[in-house]
Amino acid sequence: MVKKVVKKTITETVNSDGSKKTVTKEHPERKIEKKSTEKRMTAKEREELLIENFVGLQHAMTNMSVKFGMLSDNISKLLQIFEESAKNFVSGGRSDDKDMLNKIDSLLDQNKTIAKGLVLMEGKLRGRAEEPHMVQPMTEAPRIRPKPLPNI
Repeated sequence: MVKKVVKKTITETVNSDGSKKTVTKEHPERKIEKKSTEKRMTAKEREELLIENFVGLQHAMTNMSVKFGMLSDNISKLLQIFEESAKNFVSGGRSDDKDMLNKIDSLLDQNKTIAKGLVLMEGKLRGRAEEPHMVQPMTEAPRIRPKPLPNI
C-alpha cells in the first residue's frame, strides 16, 4: 500500500496599500510505504508482557537488595577490623614491631646496595659495547646516552 503525501504551505501577506496577497506552495511528493506484515499486539498479550517484565524487575530488585545487605555486613566487619587495629596501634607497639622495622631497614639498605651495583655493571657493559678501548672507573656514575631518533 503506497500513500502519497502532498504538503501545501499557504502564506498570506498584507501590502502597505492594504491589499492581501496569498501564496500557495506545494512541496514534492513523498511516498510512504506501510508494512502490511506488522503484527499488532492484543491487549491481553500486552498485559502478559508487562506482567512478565514487572516480575523480572521485582526479581532483579530482590537480588540487588540481598547483595546490598551482604555488602553492608562485609563493610561493617571490615570497619571492626580497622577499629581493632587502630586500638592496638594507639595502645603501643610491641618489641616484635621494633625488630620487624629493623629488619625492613636492613633490607632497604641491601636493596640500595644491589641497585647501585647493577647500575655500575650496566654502565660498564654499555661502555664496552660502545667503546671497547675505554675503561670507566668504578667510582664514576655511568653516563647514559640517549638513543637517536629514527629517520622518517
